[in-house]
Amino acid sequence: MIFKEKQKSQPISKRQAWDAFKAVKSNDGSAGVDNIEIVEIERHPGKYLYPLWNRMSSGSYMPVPVREVLINKEDGSKRALGIPTVLDRVAQEVIRQELEKIVEPYFSANSFGYRPKKSQHMAVAQCQANCQKYNWAIDLDIKGFFDNIDHRLLIRAVKRYTTSKHILMYVKRWLDAPIQKRDGSIEPKQGKGTPQGGVISPLLANIFLHFAFDTWFEETFPDCAYERYADDIIIHCKHFKEALNVLAAVKQRMQRCKLEIKQEKSNIVYCKRNQKNHPPFKPKYVQFDFLGFTFKPRWIKGKHSA
Repeated sequence: MIFKEKQKSQPISKRQAWDAFKAVKSNDGSAGVDNIEIVEIERHPGKYLYPLWNRMSSGSYMPVPVREVLINKEDGSKRALGIPTVLDRVAQEVIRQELEKIVEPYFSANSFGYRPKKSQHMAVAQCQANCQKYNWAIDLDIKGFFDNIDHRLLIRAVKRYTTSKHILMYVKRWLDAPIQKRDGSIEPKQGKGTPQGGVISPLLANIFLHFAFDTWFEETFPDCAYERYADDIIIHCKHFKEALNVLAAVKQRMQRCKLEIKQEKSNIVYCKRNQKNHPPFKPKYVQFDFLGFTFKPRWIKGKHSA
């Protein structure tokens, strides 16, 4: 990248574009609708990265459609992933790095997904500790979260953190980018959804749920605990009645945020710690799964533990 840098309308440097490409390269991934692979861009950075920076820094950059890929889920159904082109992933990484520095200090300590210095194992460890402290857990399942994030509410959430015109402009353009279906047809966005597979999608999801769930929950139910990894959420309560009230309130909150709790997969689970504290009824659920781990009662040296 040896081109002379001129004054541009958007505060994006060539160094940002190059650093973003290196980050995208480290994560690998397939090509998008243009079939241009990472290795091709690496061989010819002047052909690809310089024009990308030029368009981004002048405000003329527009993303191309996102390629839809279907992957199998555990229940036999299919989940749609949206794969942007490599160059669009580079552009998203430019803004993601800038936006993450702004929002990260404000995120909750109970949010673990796709954050620096946070991990899946940290979320699992906290969940295990909370199962020891609280008798009941709520296993939440948000129906089609990434497909149903409301664009208007998401932009409002981003604006709570920044008024930078180039960040807001490009986030809106990525949200509006159409989907190229497997048969080649183009499906326009309907004012909702951010594709799983987009570099910036996890950060946007965290921003959305920071306001839709994290801050609301911590203010409304300070005596309860929770862990959130992206849209996977476990809530911990002391009493069954409290868990019922919390679940009802969360459902209402999600409806206000134009999301829906999946009724058949959102359960109140009894995390019994010892035989003396059984509830006066037989709990329907006594185990739940979180981030690939199953949490259920177990015996340790004569003591009953979760």
